[in-house]
Amino acid sequence: MRARRHHAPGALAARPVRHAVDGRRIARAILHVHPARPQGQAGTGRGLDHGAGTRGSHRPLPAAGAGNFQYHPALGNLIISSTVLPPAARKRVFAGLLLAMLLGALDQSIVATALPVVTTELGGLNHLAWVVTSFMLTSTVSAPLYGKLSDMYGRKPLFALSIVLFVGASVLCGVADSMPGLILARALQGLGAGGLMTLAQTIIASIVPNRDRARYQGLFTATFAVSSVAGPILGGVITTHLSWRWIFLINPPLGIAALLLVLSSLPGGLQRGHHAIDYMGAALVTVGTSALLLLFNSAGIPLASSDFARAALIVVAIGAFAMLYFVERRAREPLIDLKLFRNASYSICVAASGLMSFAMMGSLIFMPLYYQLVLHQTPTQSGAMVLPQVATMVISSVVGGRFGTTPARIHAMLPLGVGLECLGLVLLAVFAHFGFSVPAFLFAVGVLGCGMGMGMSIATVIVQNSVSESVRGAATATMSFVRSLGGSLGTAVSGAVMAYVLNMQFATLNAGIDAGTFLERGLSAVAALAPEQQLIVVDMYRQSIGASLVAGGIFMFGGFLLALKLFLMRADDSFKSNA
Repeated sequence: MRARRHHAPGALAARPVRHAVDGRRIARAILHVHPARPQGQAGTGRGLDHGAGTRGSHRPLPAAGAGNFQYHPALGNLIISSTVLPPAARKRVFAGLLLAMLLGALDQSIVATALPVVTTELGGLNHLAWVVTSFMLTSTVSAPLYGKLSDMYGRKPLFALSIVLFVGASVLCGVADSMPGLILARALQGLGAGGLMTLAQTIIASIVPNRDRARYQGLFTATFAVSSVAGPILGGVITTHLSWRWIFLINPPLGIAALLLVLSSLPGGLQRGHHAIDYMGAALVTVGTSALLLLFNSAGIPLASSDFARAALIVVAIGAFAMLYFVERRAREPLIDLKLFRNASYSICVAASGLMSFAMMGSLIFMPLYYQLVLHQTPTQSGAMVLPQVATMVISSVVGGRFGTTPARIHAMLPLGVGLECLGLVLLAVFAHFGFSVPAFLFAVGVLGCGMGMGMSIATVIVQNSVSESVRGAATATMSFVRSLGGSLGTAVSGAVMAYVLNMQFATLNAGIDAGTFLERGLSAVAALAPEQQLIVVDMYRQSIGASLVAGGIFMFGGFLLALKLFLMRADDSFKSNA
């Protein structure tokens, strides 16, 4: 019988185990790390597991990615690793997840170019905005629900549910014979899409080692970038040569293929147990988020046009989120676990991600208008202006994923990525204000894309590495929820800034031009003006869009400061642990 080996303080942290991130905290902790057991089976509480029949001998900790570890609060930022699949099975699962991510991302943008044809066939022009809003609303609200339920009942069954909902709703969209029917089907499709994108990122974190997560998340980011740009183009081609209905009817075969790839290779099934589902939290998230999105996406919604309706939506949103805070503090299994935000890495990354989405979506939504109005481009040319952004986004996400194999590199890449995004927005604001030519804007959007590809994927990796497997679904879903909400609010705030600047300029202009007409009709109203009036109005649009870019740059700089704070915290911990 071998004698028990005693570890000096800090000795465990010095061992080459990739799971230990903060050695000082682990050295001070009472060790309760043990291989994962079936749900509901209690651990021994005796520290490291002992081998059977060899009492007193320690079983060596597995290498990174070799097995599951249960999380213990005393270990602070201990990174647990999940069961790693064989390479062939992992590739099949990843292919299915990538296909699911592609479907979810495509359906956010593929509808845009088909909407004029849809209204021609189905009518209901006054409700057209709801075709997009209903999808966005349900996909945003459902994201935290999928994350929490997957922690309770398993990733695999919830992923299957989201695919089935998405595929079934796609069929309903394709056969819709009225605008209300299409809107309802799009809402159901959004319920499925919310799970596709959230669970794809969560599952990949559960089947690959920590050191490889940045590479896989980088590929997800690249897929999202390509699909966001390809969506409108693909939608236009399908609508022109086939029918707008095939925009939705191409989803079922691809969705079924993704489902089969994942179900055939991903282990696990429905986890049965006694869970307390947070119905009140889910209801409050739904009410509060719906009120916010309806408030800030009021185009085509008659009720939101009145001051009373806006005030009511504000009161409902504030009240719902205030109640949510108190409900989640007392819930047995909260939908949004507020304890996660005690983790500095998690809370900083989630906040930074929200600010990044807020700035990006709010700033870029009006750039096509600038290209067409100020630079006199056609819609096709303005669409091509985004290609450098997509190219650099794909390259930086893939390269960043391959480079981000250690915690030190990952934490260094986050402020670098957000800093490049901030620089890109500043360049766009300067170029827009001074009226630079096309090559300058191509360079600026290239810098912006480089930062986006690196920053978004790395933030996801840091969030997933900072929490345990038991709450990783809820943690990832909460971040996705904050990103979606940030993007929606950013679009609204940017539009408000642009409208405010335009109104201020029109108020000081005495040229017989009605401001409301241009805010409502845009390009068509400008084209109807005399040449000298066109020059005046175009200059106003240039300044107003530049102001919205400045606003986005300010919020992005806030995200950069948070990312830099996280990097400095990491560097300070490393310095103290080596002292």
